[in-house]
Formats: sequence, C-alpha cells, structure tokens
Amino acid sequence: MSVNQQTHTGPPYGQPQPGYQGFQQPAYGGQSLPGAPQSQYGAYNGPVPGYQQPVPPQGSLRAPPTSGAPPPASGASHPSGHVAYSQFEHGDVQNGIPASAAPMQRPPASQPFLPGSAPTPVSQISTFQQYGPPPGSVQQLRNHMAGMTIGSTAASAPPPAGLGYASVPPVSGSVSATGSGLYTPYSASQGPPLPSVSQALPVAQPPFPGQTIPTQRLPAQVPGFTPPPPSTGVGPSSYPPTTGAPRPPAMPGPPLPGQTVAGPPSSQPNHVSSPPPPSAMAGLHPGPPMSGLHGPPPPTHPPQPGYQMQQNGSFGQMRGPQPNYGGAYPGAPNYGSPPGPPPPPKRLDPDSIPSPIQVIEDDRNNRGSEPFVTGVRGQVPPLVTTNFLVKDQGNASPRYIRCTSYNIPCTSDMAKQSQVPLAAVIKPLATLPPEETLPYLVDHGESGPVRCNRCKAYMCPFMQFIEGGRRFQCCFCSCVTEVPPHYFQHLDHTGKRVDFYDRPELSLGSYEFLATVDYCKNNKFPSPPAFIFMIDVSYNAVKSGLVRLICEELKSLLDYLPREGNMEESAIRVGFVTYNKVLHFYNVKSSLAQPQMMVVSDVADMFVPLLDGFLVNVNESRTVIASLLDQIPEMFADTRETETVFAPVIQAGLEALKAAECAGKLFIFHTSLPIAEAPGKLKNRDDRKLINTDKEKTLFQPQTSFYNNLAKDCVAQGCCVDLFLFPNQYLDVATLGVVPYQTGGSIYKYAYFQLETDQYRFLNDLRRDVQKEVGFDAVMRVRTSTGIRATDFFGAFYMSNTTDVEMAGLDCDKTITVEFKHDDKLSEDSGALLQCALLYTSCAGQRRLRIHNLSLNCCTQLADLYRNCETDTLINYLAKYAYRGVLSSPVKTVRDALINQCAQILACYRKNCASPSSAGQLILPECMKLLPVYLNCVLKSDVLQPGPEVTTDDRAYIRHLVTSMDVAETNVFFYPRLLPLTKADVDSDSLPAAIRNSEERLSKGDIYLLENGLNIFVWVGVNVQQSLIQNLFGVSSFSQISNALSTLPVLENPFSKKVRSIVDMLQGQRSRYMKLIIVKQEDKLEMLFKHFLVEDKSLSGGASYVDFLCHMHKEIRQLLS
Repeated sequence: MSVNQQTHTGPPYGQPQPGYQGFQQPAYGGQSLPGAPQSQYGAYNGPVPGYQQPVPPQGSLRAPPTSGAPPPASGASHPSGHVAYSQFEHGDVQNGIPASAAPMQRPPASQPFLPGSAPTPVSQISTFQQYGPPPGSVQQLRNHMAGMTIGSTAASAPPPAGLGYASVPPVSGSVSATGSGLYTPYSASQGPPLPSVSQALPVAQPPFPGQTIPTQRLPAQVPGFTPPPPSTGVGPSSYPPTTGAPRPPAMPGPPLPGQTVAGPPSSQPNHVSSPPPPSAMAGLHPGPPMSGLHGPPPPTHPPQPGYQMQQNGSFGQMRGPQPNYGGAYPGAPNYGSPPGPPPPPKRLDPDSIPSPIQVIEDDRNNRGSEPFVTGVRGQVPPLVTTNFLVKDQGNASPRYIRCTSYNIPCTSDMAKQSQVPLAAVIKPLATLPPEETLPYLVDHGESGPVRCNRCKAYMCPFMQFIEGGRRFQCCFCSCVTEVPPHYFQHLDHTGKRVDFYDRPELSLGSYEFLATVDYCKNNKFPSPPAFIFMIDVSYNAVKSGLVRLICEELKSLLDYLPREGNMEESAIRVGFVTYNKVLHFYNVKSSLAQPQMMVVSDVADMFVPLLDGFLVNVNESRTVIASLLDQIPEMFADTRETETVFAPVIQAGLEALKAAECAGKLFIFHTSLPIAEAPGKLKNRDDRKLINTDKEKTLFQPQTSFYNNLAKDCVAQGCCVDLFLFPNQYLDVATLGVVPYQTGGSIYKYAYFQLETDQYRFLNDLRRDVQKEVGFDAVMRVRTSTGIRATDFFGAFYMSNTTDVEMAGLDCDKTITVEFKHDDKLSEDSGALLQCALLYTSCAGQRRLRIHNLSLNCCTQLADLYRNCETDTLINYLAKYAYRGVLSSPVKTVRDALINQCAQILACYRKNCASPSSAGQLILPECMKLLPVYLNCVLKSDVLQPGPEVTTDDRAYIRHLVTSMDVAETNVFFYPRLLPLTKADVDSDSLPAAIRNSEERLSKGDIYLLENGLNIFVWVGVNVQQSLIQNLFGVSSFSQISNALSTLPVLENPFSKKVRSIVDMLQGQRSRYMKLIIVKQEDKLEMLFKHFLVEDKSLSGGASYVDFLCHMHKEIRQLLS
C-alpha cells in the first residue's frame, strides 16, 4: 500500500519549535524550564511546597479536532449522533483495539498546524541524546521507517502467539511517509519508532484472533538505529518524531495549554521526601507487572486487516490536528532535541499494541469463575489481578508460591538459550481469604515430622511408598527410608496409602507440623515473644504532636496484640522506652502505683537497667501502662533536645530480649539523622551530584558496617525491627534501614509529617503492623528435586550460609524470591519439585514448621517454556534483581542489562518458536506480550531513573519496599490502576472498568482514581459537572476543591458513598494505608500525578510505551541479525 505522502519539513535539528504562547520553551536536554520554579516535589508522603505556576494558555486540553470529524473532545458536549469519546472519554479509543470495523481515528503523532488552531505543541523535554545522527532529510527518515504492514502470522505449532511488530524495508523507490525520526537512543529513554505489529496466533491460548497490529515497519536497513542513507533531498527536517511516533507521553511534555507547568518534573512518588506533595511512590511504580498476562488483548474492535496509513499518521480516517493537545499527540516528542514543527508521521496506534487492561480483563472473564484446583502438575494459575478461589489438592496455592515459569527447560543449555530466569516468589505466611482453609497443623508427637534420611525433605504428597508401605522413596533425592512403625499404613491397589485423605501431608500442598524440642534454640522450647515500643522524644517529635499521638493510640492498640486462634488474650508481653540523646526505660510492673523511669546516659555501653517490670502482661499492668502513656507527652513537652541516637536504641531492645530469653519485635518511631555522639552515629552524606556517575551506588549502601554487625546480633536473638520514620530532611534510609531489612522487619516513612493530614495513614499502618501475623526466629530452606537447586535469594532477611534464609521476624506480607539453576538434566516424565520449609515461633510461643510443595513440568521444546510463563512474576523477579544490582553497579549498567535480557528472551522466542515471517515483525509470546510495557515501567521507576525531585532517601525506601513485595503488589506498583469514577455504577458493588495509564485516556469532564499501593490520587477534570463536585467534595465549584483533603468528606448521597466504598475496598487490598491525594487538572500537583501515567513519556527521561516497544524491536532485530 502506498504511504508516500510528503512530510512536512521542520526546522533543522536542534532548532526551537514555536512554543505555546505564555510558556517558556523547554531547554535542550531536559534542563529546567526557565519559567518554572525548581521547587522540589515533596517527599514521598510530604506536603507540597507552593509552586508558582506559569499562566496557562487558555484552551482546553483537547480541542475538538478540526478534521476527521472525530468526536468532540471530552468535556465538550457530544452532539447527538456523534460517537462520544469512548467510555473513557478518549477520542474514539477504547482500551484494547479499535472497537469497530470502522477504522480508528487517532490524532496523528505529529501534525501540521492549522491556522487558527492552537499553537504547535512543544515536544517533550527530554533528557537524552539520540541514537545516531539526526537524519539528513525527511526523506531519509522516511526511508528509515518504511511502510506499514500488517500481517497476521500464524504461530507455528506449539508457539504461543505474539504480536508481531513488523518493520519491513520500504518498497524500492517508494518513500514511506512516516514523518518520524530515527530511532533515537533508547538510553535516553525514549523509544524508537514502532515497527509493525502483527499478532501471531498461539496455539495454546489464542490471542485475539489473527489480529495484526498495524504499525510502521522499520526498514531493514536500520540496524542500530543509524541514520538512513541520505536520500533525495527534502529540506532539513527537525529530528522528527520517531516513527511509531512515541505515543506521546502525556505526562511529560510541554504543558498542554490550559495546563500549568508544575515545577520540576513530576517524578515524585510516594516515597518521595522532599517537602513536597503528597506523593506517592512515584517512579516507583512504573507499571507494575501484571500478572501473568496471558493473552493478547482481545480487540475491542476487530482489527482491520491492513489499515491504510492515513496521511496524518492516524489509522483509519484522517483526523485533524488536535489543537492544543500538547506534545502527546501532536508533535511527537523528538527525543533529545528541541522540537520542530512536526511533520505528519505515521505512528503506531497505541490501541493496537498489547494492553495490560485488556489482558487483565480477559483473564478475569476466562478464569475468575472457576476455582483453581491445584491437583495437576505445572498448571499456570490465574493472574494476580483475578479474584479466584483455590482448592489445594497437592500443590501449594499461588497465594504462597508463584513461579516465573511452570514448565522449565530440561537442560541448562536450553535455559541459557532462552534467558528466562527460573524463579519462585514465596510468601510463606500469606493471608488467605475467609473462604479458603488455613494450613492444617499436624502433630506427630515426640518423634516429630517424618523426613527423608538423606536430604531431610519433609513428608509430602510426592513421596512414593513401596514394599507394601514399609518404606518410602524420596521424591527429591530418590533415597529409600524406613517408615517409622507409628506411621505405617497399608497401601491400596493403586499404591496409595489407605489413610491418604486423612493426612494433610499426603494429600495437600501446604500444611504445618508441630516442631519438637530438637527444632528449638538450645534445645528448649521458646517463651512467647515480646513487643517493645521505642519512642523518639526529641524536639521535632514532640513539637509535631507525634509523641502524644503515639501514646494515645497505644492505650487502645495494646488490646489488639496478635494471639493464637482460640486464646482469650495475647501471650505477647510489652515494654516501653523513650529516647533522644539518652535512653529512658520504664518499670511498669503491675504492683506499682506509678511507673518508674530509669535513664541510661552512657549510650556507648548500652545495658538494660531493670529486668523485672520492663516486659509485662498488658492486662496485669493495664493501669500502670495507661498512667505512663498519659505522662510521657507531659514529661517531654518542654524539651529542647534536638539530637538523637539510633544504634543504642536497637541495642537496648536487643539486650532486653536477651535478658528475657525470648524473641520479639522493636517498634521504633524516629525523626532525624542520628548525629549525637554514640555508636552508629551518622553524617549527612546526601550528594545529588553522584547521580549518573559510577559512585551513585554508594548512595544505596550503608555509611558504616556497624549496622550490619548489629543486624547479625539481632537475627541471632530473634529481635525483629520495624521502623517508622518521620523525616523533615535527609536521614539516611539506606543506613537506618539495614537492621529492619536484615531482620525481616518493615520500614514506614512519613516525610514532613503533619498531624492533620498524615495521622490517619500513620495510625492505620501502625494498627495493622501491630496486629498482623508474624513468625519469630524464623529459618527457611528451599529443597528441590535432582537437577535444579536454589542459587540466589532476594528479600528482607539474613544469610549466614548458602542455604538457610534467616529472619528474626517474618510477617504475612513479606516474600522471599528464590532463583534456581540447573546442576543436571531434568526429565519430562518426572518434572521438578520444590519444597519450602519454614521453621518459626508463633505469637503464642509455639515452634512450628510450615511446608509448601509445588510440582512443575519440564520440557525439551522452547515453545512449551514460553507457553507457561507468568509475566507478572517475571517482572517481580527482574525488578528485585535490578534493585539489588544498583548496590554494586552503575544504574545505567543495570538498566542496559535488563533491556538486554528481555530482548534475548523475546529474540529466542522469535527465532525458535514463531512461524517464519518478515524480520520487520515483532512477535511476542502470548503470555509475555506485556513484558515490554511492564519492563519499561520498571526502567522508569525512581530507583533506576529518578527525576530531579526524588530524594536519595526516597530511592532507598522504595528499594526496601519492592524487595519484599509480592507479585500483586509489584503489579499495581509498577503499572498503577486507573479507574474512571464518573463511570461507576452507584447501584452495584463492582468497580468501574479500569483504563490504560496514559494522559490521552483522560477526559476533562470526568473524575479518575489512580492507585499504586502507596498512594491514591483522585484527579478532577476542569469541566466536571458542578453537581458531581458538590456530591463528592461538598463544595459548589471546581475552584473550591481543597488539595489538603486527606480523606473524602462523608456526604449522604449515592455518588459519595460509592466513591468512598471504592477507596475503602482498595485500601483493604493493600498492605499499607495509601495516602489520598486530590489533584485538580492544571494544578501544581498534576505533574506528580502524571508521573504515574506510565504509558507516557516521563519527565525524568523515561520512554513512552510505544517508543520502548520500538526500541525493544530494534534490540531484538540486532540479536537476530
């Protein structure tokens, strides 16, 4: 088909583009805009500093198209007979593929400006250089990305289907009209032009049938995005937008008219701690991996086989320029260079590339209704985003273990060839929904659990009984062991024991054994654990109201300490310490009339000044404890002490637990960098100049080895540390977090803590943290059948040898990720087995073993591996691997390694599993088709690509959080959930359908909710009906909505009730209480919100999804050639 229109030539490379009136032009290379204040985005969780805002040009975000008659912009009323912007109010675009046979209209990526319409969009600020010199001419460019093809390739027999992004060399002589530029370097984070995509059909799960995705083809000659050979001279072109022109990220980019530029790029996430806005973790969450996305998004509309490329780069009918739609659509960003007036390029239609929303929706529809029965080996579970019931019939529930692949290669050569990491994300104490049964507790008496003599694996459903039931053969090491006389049982005619269904360890994947004294420290049964509350009473803590708040809360919270199922009261004892430069211990013995305080000022040699009366039973000492909690805020009300110690506080808690001979947890509430003279004293070493240098890794490493040694002592005693931080400036999370991290504890951070806005979130986190299930003094070991072994571990724990994962505490939210490598061949017949055994002390002081077993298939064909992968788990592993990598390598090296590994995974599939097709097609395996979008989200996260306002502490905090996250948490963290609240049905319990994370999906007339596990943003468009504003916020106009709200007002109307119920439901699904942030369109906080629209280009230099897909295609082609 011909795609030969003439492109517009823009000003020469590097020339500024005519900007929006009223806005400063973004400087080259991402320097700050002269007009915008460099104010920081606040800390994660902090209030936002005032931003000045440039006056926005008047005009709507998306003016009605001037041609192509697409529907009016959202916010404008739709004349009857027009198709309204789709339900998500985004011009005829729905998630997924075009919805009807009518060709989709989409604004061109970059369009000529029509007189009378808004000024040319400025392209995004971008911080990178391009890959290769700018094209010499438009024509070159065109040759560069040649015509579009759309083909649907059928997958060869076994392979799963994938999208093919094809790019094919231009037909000879014809110049393709893509006005897009060369591939600009990815590194910069932008992406290359999009290749054409064709969706291959997998045999296994059919993707959308034969759907092809129209896209541009890269000419063959583009090996590494080098400029195409000069061709007939068409005047100089500005470095044009990349071919598949990046979907312009909405977020970055020049302010849309009508939108003010809010200060620095928004990368502020929730962890951010500058004095700023309530941010949520921003970069951090780029798109979380979605759960194993298996299937291509079914088209919402049947794809048109072979859309013609229209002149303006849109698919289908031509759509006129959208006047002031900044950057995102229109001038597609030219990476790394100041934009020129955009030529009409052909860009890849964002609706034709794999949609996370569609994949999630399909999995819910296909797999949400039936229970997931675990009896069959190697079954891939439903995605983490699907609600489903699990029936344990011999393999552990996916709530306890998820794998990157459920069919693993038989040989190490095959594993190396595919580059798919073999890993399991294990959450041993995961909370189950009420409809599912908790693991049964099995008591074998004094003899303890039955185990293999050689490898010590525990009895499980895969053990083979022989010789009439007198012996059993181990499924892990094949050793034969005598069955103890008390455990003997006859076999039935199939070789199964006749008591098979009466014994959990023979019929279920997960169960617990009561441990005997041999499994206890020093061969004696443990005492119940203790909780010690250690409160910073320095000037900042007292002045902010924090000390009083904690004391008030503890009075009631102590009644909710965790307890064993049927116990009347908790067995946990409690103690109290306050500190600044010295430590104050309190005797709260039940026989005292008043608590007694003892001060230890020699912090260099810490000891506990009292034994009896420090750790007490809450009910016995209730009145003394209440009196103490009333007195603490008064005692320190007039303090002038600003300095604090930190290490001695942990040492004091450790010594108290040693003296009491029990394990336990320290809850430390701390506000500042510990600069007082004492062991573990720290200095302020925050240095932003190290970012993007080889020394950047030092920012993630602890300042001193003192805390590593202290952590080791804590683990030996079973002393777990949970740290609640309330910083107003740098306090070195990388160092203070060492002990919580290595003891299996948690860190919570509330930057710029303010009583009125943050207390609710802090109290909710504290309540949940105190009440949740925890195992103390825990040791975990993972055994595998012959042929593979556990080689690497990620998470919050300590290891003193190569096999045992030790945790002073392990709670129900923590995961341990384990990577496996081959040490021999596996067989397809026997498959592979994993057994995770966790030895721990329960909150009542009972020593237990929790066992989880999982059987996997093994394959000799790569297609079987690719058909049984779980993308969400893969992304969880890759993020953790990368976040550990920044401790020892430059961030750029880590990013490049991630991109390279994923390119190798996809290139191996293309080479060995996909049916032959043009090299220009990018073909993705069906169950990995979301790998590029999720990977891009990880690359854009604040740890790997921070914006200027993300602090060092924020990055260290996010690193800690992600390392222990389960698959569902990383999924929403990296690819946040975006819900159109105005589309919610107030009469049903269901959530409105989610939409994709891109600014162009938002309509000015609607209200949206975005959540990522740390923050909930409620974005209000400027044209929202006044009645909706009244119903939700209780004010009469848009301008009266307050950004300071930390909760939605309780109003008696259906819309308010529905939205609050949605917020409550989302809060209930997450392990931390999310910070609520109200964002008004065109307000200063909008930059922060846009940071989470992860399909768009980010201000910190992250590529848009469309660009990144092009970049991945280029990388794959290089590997294949």
